[in-house]
Amino acid sequence: QVQLVESGGGSAQAGESLRLSCTASGRTFISAVMGWLRQAPGKEREFVSGIEWIGNNTWYQDSVKGRFTISRDNAKNTVYLQMNSLKPEDTAVYYCAAKKPGLVVTTSYDYWGQGTQVIVSS
Repeated sequence: QVQLVESGGGSAQAGESLRLSCTASGRTFISAVMGWLRQAPGKEREFVSGIEWIGNNTWYQDSVKGRFTISRDNAKNTVYLQMNSLKPEDTAVYYCAAKKPGLVVTTSYDYWGQGTQVIVSS
């Protein structure tokens, strides 16, 4: 099992920034990919960004490209999502998730954090 704990959510004005963190523990070696996904009220959960624990590959949803940056600190088993130029449509519960090797741009992840709320007001 892999345990994931998110932090860093909160409220921001449009144009401001927030940084989310996700620390993994447990059998982290079985998770090849870490992802951030989000779910807005009344909408389905969607993929936001992903990163491999090993390698330089990152993935982003088109709507966040150029505004969000995913990164990792392997020594700390922590993944970050730096969110700049926030928009009201970024308002959602953000989930950290981990998965075994395979498709990254998906909502089918194997392990999930509890979620952290991000609210962006105009």
